[in-house]
Amino acid sequence: MKLLKTKGFRLIILPGILIISITILFISYKKSCSTSNNTADTSFHSFELPAPAFIDGSVKNRLSDYCNNWYDQFLQRSEFNGGMIVAQQGNIIFEKYNGSAHLHSIDVVNANTPFHIASVSKTFTAMAVLKLWQDNKINIDDLFSKYFPNFNYPGITIRSLLSQRSGLPNYVYFMDELGWDKKKYVTNNDILNYLINRKADLKNVERPNTHFNYCNTNYALLALLIEKVTQTSYPEYLRKTIFVPLGMNNTFVYSDKDSAKTNPSYDWKGREAAFIDVDKVYGDKNIFSTPQDLLKWDQLLRTESFLSKSTLDEAYKPYSNERPGVRNYGLGWRMYNFPNGKKIIYHNGWWHGSNAVFIRLLEEQATIIVIGNKYNRNIYKAKDLIGIFTQSFSTDGEEE
Repeated sequence: MKLLKTKGFRLIILPGILIISITILFISYKKSCSTSNNTADTSFHSFELPAPAFIDGSVKNRLSDYCNNWYDQFLQRSEFNGGMIVAQQGNIIFEKYNGSAHLHSIDVVNANTPFHIASVSKTFTAMAVLKLWQDNKINIDDLFSKYFPNFNYPGITIRSLLSQRSGLPNYVYFMDELGWDKKKYVTNNDILNYLINRKADLKNVERPNTHFNYCNTNYALLALLIEKVTQTSYPEYLRKTIFVPLGMNNTFVYSDKDSAKTNPSYDWKGREAAFIDVDKVYGDKNIFSTPQDLLKWDQLLRTESFLSKSTLDEAYKPYSNERPGVRNYGLGWRMYNFPNGKKIIYHNGWWHGSNAVFIRLLEEQATIIVIGNKYNRNIYKAKDLIGIFTQSFSTDGEEE
C-alpha cells in the first residue's frame, strides 16, 4: 500500500484500488447543531478548536452529580425555561434543557433553541473591537471623536467605552426623557445623534475616566465604531468574523428578518414582554445564542486563533480600582480578582424576561452557562457552581 499526501488530500493506493479522501476541518461537539443559513457560507475559513482534554470518569461523574443536584434545587423547582451547560477543558460535564420556546406551547427547548443573551452580547462587541485593535485598524486609546468628529465629549476614548468609564448616561432612559417618539424604534445612530445634538439637555453626564459606571450607551456606540471602521453592518461583521467561522449555527444579531426564529421573553409570572422602542439597538444586547454556541465562543477565547494572549490579557485587566473589593470590570468582561491571584471572568445578562450567566474560570478551564427566556433570579445563583472547580469564595449577589 502507498500513501501519498498532498495539501487537503490523502491518496491511498491499494492493489487495483485508488481511494481519494478529502479532509475537511470542522468543529465537533457533543451534539450536532442544526443546519442554518450560516452553514451555506463556504467561503469563510473555520476556527479549529482543540480536542477536549481527558477527564477521569469518576471526577466527571462527581461534577455531573453536583451540577444535577444544583439544577434540581435551584432551576427545576423554579420553573426554569431555557438551557444550561457546565464544561471543563472542552468536556461537557452537565447539559440540560427545559420548557418550551413559547411558554405552554409544543416547541420544546433543545440544544438548538436560541435565546436572547442580553448583556452577554457585550463580550462579542468588546472582542470584535479588540480584534480591530490587534489588526492595527484602530487604537483603543484613540478618542472616539477621531472616528465621529461631531461627538463633542472630550476625553472619551475607545478604552473608556470598553471599560464602562465614559461617564455617559444610559440611552435606555435618556431617549425617552428627551422626548423620543415611542412609536418609532431607536437605532444606534439615533443614540449618537441625541448625544451630539441634545447634549445641553442631558442629565448625569459625568467626567470620563474617573469611575466605573455600567452603561449600555457605551456598547451601542462601539457597535457604530465597528461599522465605521469595517464598512460592514455590525450583525454582518460578527456573522462573518465569528459566528460562521466558529460554527455558531444558532447565533445571530437580531434584525427584523429574524423575527420568525426569535423567541419572546416572559416575566417571572409568565407574561410576555412587549417589544419596545429601544429593542432594536445592538452592541449592548440583541445577540441570540445557545449554551452550546457560547461554549464554542468560550473555547475560542482559550486559544490564540482569534485574539493573542497579550490582547486577551488587556481585556481581562481590572480597570476600576477606585473601590476596594474583588469585583471589577475589564474590557467587556466582569471579573472577580482574588488576593491569591486567582481571576474569574464572567458576564451576566438581563433584558425584559431573558437572563443569562456566562462564567469562565481561566485557570481551571471550566465554563458555566445558563440562559433562559422566562425571568428566573436563580439563574444568577449559577456562580455557586464555581466552588466545585476551585476553592469556595464569597461574593455579593449581582444582577445586571
